[in-house]
Amino acid sequence: MLPSAGISKMGNALTKRLLTWGVETRGILPVPPEERTDTQFFKIFFLWFSTNFNILSFSAGTLGPAAFGLSTRDSCLVILFFNMLCCLPPAYLATWGPKLGLRQMVQARFSFGYFGVIIPCILNLIGMFGFSVLNSILGGQTLASVTDGNLSWTVGIVVIAIISLFLSFCGYTVLNWYERLAWIPVLVSFLVALGLGGEHLSTTVPTEPATAVAVFSFASVIAGFVITYSSLASDFTSYYRPDVSSLKIALYAYLGYLLPIASLQCLGAAVASSAPLVPAWEAGWNLGSQSNVGGLLNAMLSPVGNFGKFLTVLLSLSVTGNIAATFYSISFNIQLFIPTLVVVPRYVFSLVSIAIVLPLSIVGSHRFYDTLENFLALIGYWASDYIAVVLVEHFVFRPRNTLYSSTMGYDLTQWNNPRLLPTGIPAVTAGVLTFGLVIPCMSQALFVGPIGEKTGDIGFEVASVLCAVLYLWLRTVEVWWRGVI
Repeated sequence: MLPSAGISKMGNALTKRLLTWGVETRGILPVPPEERTDTQFFKIFFLWFSTNFNILSFSAGTLGPAAFGLSTRDSCLVILFFNMLCCLPPAYLATWGPKLGLRQMVQARFSFGYFGVIIPCILNLIGMFGFSVLNSILGGQTLASVTDGNLSWTVGIVVIAIISLFLSFCGYTVLNWYERLAWIPVLVSFLVALGLGGEHLSTTVPTEPATAVAVFSFASVIAGFVITYSSLASDFTSYYRPDVSSLKIALYAYLGYLLPIASLQCLGAAVASSAPLVPAWEAGWNLGSQSNVGGLLNAMLSPVGNFGKFLTVLLSLSVTGNIAATFYSISFNIQLFIPTLVVVPRYVFSLVSIAIVLPLSIVGSHRFYDTLENFLALIGYWASDYIAVVLVEHFVFRPRNTLYSSTMGYDLTQWNNPRLLPTGIPAVTAGVLTFGLVIPCMSQALFVGPIGEKTGDIGFEVASVLCAVLYLWLRTVEVWWRGVI
């Protein structure tokens, strides 16, 4: 027997054993209708609720007062309005999973093409690895903050990453079970922190009147936090029954995004506005001469002693659900990026993910706050392009009165055939050309464009509108030239 054959046989035996333990092995292969049998549709609400009910959402809210000089009121208005708007695309795209049985970026092949989808896959991987790094750093910082220097950030990061690896390794069933329960201790911890420190939130540091530059720049951060879920929305709904109401799935998903993100970001903004006036909070926040959200939360809970430290540990673990869900989706994007890896079981890529995230988290752990601000703003631009392309393709170029009306105008037999899929040239070209106007509209620490300097960062708004117009025109030309969709 050849060595490669022996290894393959061992791999198959391992996969069969893991299947008996409930580990999901399916990667980007479509889920056939007969396997779309899950009727517990409420799980998508709890998955997104627990994924976002964590200290990273809290941290993003603190950027309003801390980075952009906004008051609590102005920060909360921006948070509420832009979250209500930006939660719509991923909530809608989640409804495609039951109808098509396709992972989100696999479905994108019907607009970006077989090879063209590699580009948004790379950008999506960068975004997901970035979020995993931020969560790992924040969880590690928070875990280390309760040990009075006896546990380094590095060890804390490793602990957080290993727990997340276990959840993502197991896959759909275990991940949904965990997310259904994980929000409960987090809610208790934040309620105790609010009860202990609520009296301080009525007194805030004075701020200058809000400017358009500050409002729109903070809005781009808020948008970048949530619209990037659009590129993985249906990854978690492709096992649901095809006949489920799309409105039901959309509402579950929308509330799963909006409620935890908006509430914790508003709390983060309120705490950040008051922290400079509370010596213990300010000392915890600036622990180690840099912004430390874990230290701030530990300081808020410190009045109840060891119980407060226990709650801080629970808060540090709140990021594991987000990292695990992200690792889960990363595996599909790796297979799309390198299609020959479709034969590799999904769980293998969870191991690849932790191997990439761990060293990046450890190296970047001392630049968390700067990284958070810049990263969230920048990833919103490409996500706006992605949303514009897939929605224009769906509503304009996929007729419903055809043989494929039951699958929303998509011939699912084409999903893995480069010749039958669109070329992807219109999608990629529209996305690239869009940045000719997006860049002047940026207003971030890394770069301020001439338009963004006067208006604030309006890059993601410009990207979505301009990319939709360009793709509509270019795709129309392609359809006319090829004679087929």
